[in-house]
Amino acid sequence: MTVPILVTGGTGTLGRLVVQRLVDGGHRVRVLTREPREPLAGVEYVLGDLEVGTGVVEAVAGVATVLHCAGSGTGDARKAETLIAAAVEAGVGHVVYISVVGADRIPVVTGNDRRMFGYFEQKRLAEVAVEGSGIPFTILRATQFHDLVLIVATAMTKLWVIPFPKLRVQPVAASEVADRLVELALGDPAGLVPDLGGPEVLDGRELLRDYATRTGRRRVILPIGLVGGAAKAMIGGANLTLEPGTGRGTWREFVEPLLPSLRG
Repeated sequence: MTVPILVTGGTGTLGRLVVQRLVDGGHRVRVLTREPREPLAGVEYVLGDLEVGTGVVEAVAGVATVLHCAGSGTGDARKAETLIAAAVEAGVGHVVYISVVGADRIPVVTGNDRRMFGYFEQKRLAEVAVEGSGIPFTILRATQFHDLVLIVATAMTKLWVIPFPKLRVQPVAASEVADRLVELALGDPAGLVPDLGGPEVLDGRELLRDYATRTGRRRVILPIGLVGGAAKAMIGGANLTLEPGTGRGTWREFVEPLLPSLRG
């Protein structure tokens, strides 16, 4: 019987895609989940919670590779430390972690910066936990998914006047990130691999303006400034890949089929 691959966050936007690709490839998959799930062919669910540490030892038992996709930006470092500690004890041979572009370029944040940009700090601390574990690892940093940009755009365009700073985004298709993660998980540990970003860099204000128009909303975009080192780094493009994006799917291609259901 083949050894299962553990996927944390296997029921989330990215994790579901990763799990399906592994199963389609004939691999046994184990998913750490906080809620009971009906079993699926090729998928074993283990009830547990990285935040409180329950079920983690059981989840890593007998596993050779861990794909760590769980993360919400809150407590990600602690969750990674909990997972890594159990993985070390279990003798896991390869940890693959999905991080975010800019994790190493956003300064340590405090105050309001922490509320807005603490996600990047948490991702970098999780990277440090993986790197220092002694377990052979692979870390992939990706830009924000189309799905997240859609959530933000939908929420922001509910406002008649949208306050938004001068930020650029480089959204990438979650499906492409899933493809790359599976490729990395099935290969040898590679350390920090090249970033994966979308094929285009978009002005955030123009994206919001276009989205509002295309969903039938007349909105005013109010330029605002941001202060602090983290904000300065973001405005300078720390959240963008340093090399041309290798993703193929564009934001317009992602959102176009959804527009009929999004118009309000």
